[in-house]
Amino acid sequence: MNTLKHMEAIFVIALALAGVSSYANAATTRALDAYNAQVSVGESQVAVVKVSAKRG
Repeated sequence: MNTLKHMEAIFVIALALAGVSSYANAATTRALDAYNAQVSVGESQVAVVKVSAKRG
């Protein structure tokens, strides 16, 4: 009987926990996507830049 009296409070707390956990999951996913979007060069590939210009 006591649980039925506090069902609204239990629902609000469960809703708050779900909101916090989904926000934390979204932040983690965004950080992972940003990390994966960075350009990386493997061991077999070497970035070469050739600059040619007159010395003045």
